[in-house]
Amino acid sequence: MRVTVEQLRQISLLSALDLDQLAQLQIYAVIRKYSRGEIILHEGDRLPAQLFAVLSGRIEIKKTATTGKETILRTLPAGELFAAPALFGNGIAPATVVAEQDCQILTIKRTALLEIIQKTPEFALQIMVFLNERLQHLHQVVHGLASERAIVRLAQFIQSAAIAQGTDVTEQGLCLRSRLPYSQIAGSIGITYEECVRLFKQIQAIITYHRGGKILVLDQAKLDAIAQGKYDV
Repeated sequence: MRVTVEQLRQISLLSALDLDQLAQLQIYAVIRKYSRGEIILHEGDRLPAQLFAVLSGRIEIKKTATTGKETILRTLPAGELFAAPALFGNGIAPATVVAEQDCQILTIKRTALLEIIQKTPEFALQIMVFLNERLQHLHQVVHGLASERAIVRLAQFIQSAAIAQGTDVTEQGLCLRSRLPYSQIAGSIGITYEECVRLFKQIQAIITYHRGGKILVLDQAKLDAIAQGKYDV
């Protein structure tokens, strides 16, 4: 499927490029559709030298431990990049990428990006900033899984989801716009499904979980305190 200049502008890393630069990339860009639950990349796959980005929909990035335990490292919406090692060529996929929703994935050959970098050196700096942000996030995830209590990780995850997708004010409290099933939350914070259910019951006066993944924050102050490790439940 042929990509349009308007679609290229939706990608965060490319949004600052001018029309001529986007038109130059357009020739080398390809769109592929994936259905919900379909695997986009397998952990350990050899990656072609290209940029990967979510054009529409949403993806999950998962890591499987040697014990078989699966952890969701990150969920990414439209406009975000993933599989960063592919930008350098001959990279290996560090995690499995799955379509959380029906989605469109955009790829652009690395040779086209290098031509843009030669003409616009500051574009290389943008790529470096992107890679640094990804490394910092991975460090935070690993640190949290290793050192923070599960209840703290849960509160931090809810906070992140609220910031990323927004909330709606209701009479009961703040309702997260994103729907988060127990399985997704458990995988994201490194606990079992059963423990996730137990934690929500433990803090049901602060956060309530409803069928279909609807989450209501009843007490924002206490949620913040849990996320900072300052509130014992």
